Amino acid sequence: MKRVVLVLIVVAAAATFVLLKTGDRTADLARLPSENAAVLSIDFAALRNGGVFELLSGPVVEEEPEYKTFVDKTGFDYRRDLDHAYISFPSDGGYSLAQDGFDWQRLEAYAREQGGGCSSGLCRMPGSQPSRKISFFMVRKNLLAMAVSPDESAGAKMGVAAKNPRVIAAPKEPVWLSLPGSALKRSDAFPTGTQLFAKAMADAESATFSIAPQGKALKAQLEVVCRNAGEAGILAAQFQKTTEVLREILKHEKQSPNPGDLTGVLTAGVFRQENTRVLGRWPIERAFLDNLTKQ
Repeated sequence: MKRVVLVLIVVAAAATFVLLKTGDRTADLARLPSENAAVLSIDFAALRNGGVFELLSGPVVEEEPEYKTFVDKTGFDYRRDLDHAYISFPSDGGYSLAQDGFDWQRLEAYAREQGGGCSSGLCRMPGSQPSRKISFFMVRKNLLAMAVSPDESAGAKMGVAAKNPRVIAAPKEPVWLSLPGSALKRSDAFPTGTQLFAKAMADAESATFSIAPQGKALKAQLEVVCRNAGEAGILAAQFQKTTEVLREILKHEKQSPNPGDLTGVLTAGVFRQENTRVLGRWPIERAFLDNLTKQ
């Protein structure tokens, strides 16, 4: 959970990923590669209004030198200018679309200052590593396409709709992460402490995690789409059993679930089955959020 939240903030800020205030978000989202890629959506405005944003951003991003330079040179600051974000993470890098909040002339100048340049409307510049090449262009007025990839012209791929995009049913929550079945088979990529749950989802068609404010804290939700109702029933039972095992382990070690770490989050999970879907819910207390910014 910690890595998901921090990557969410740092990547969206430092790479200027996806601002979509108006227009057809579904059509724009189709430009991002998603067939075998995780897709993340962040409603920064909702997080600010819920009082969660300031807690999660804090000094983590401010310590990123590349982000500081980007803000100074372009005048863009995600804390002020970014309202909503979509991010796609295929195997070859990261792709985004960004609307409003940018000064195109300053972006061009920034690309040149960083050792890159612009030609035929496409700007290219080196990233922090040789394999991270940044490219961007204006799809239409106030809509910027950007990619971070080994391919210095990857951003141009978003000039048209992506091939074979996944159909993603976007949740209403302000933060959600949609994972295809291929990503669910890689349980070792999940945060420590959640891998038992990830292994149980290995044969599912897709999974969507979402986070929303709940009072002064947050709630995390999970929707897993299985191939049939039988598999969904088995998965729901596995989730419940895994949660019970975690509780028993703590009890055996004479410990209580701590709301400030993953033991408090994971042992509070509740699950139910709805036909081919499995739904899960976990409360995320304020103490857990406080600890995120201290580590």
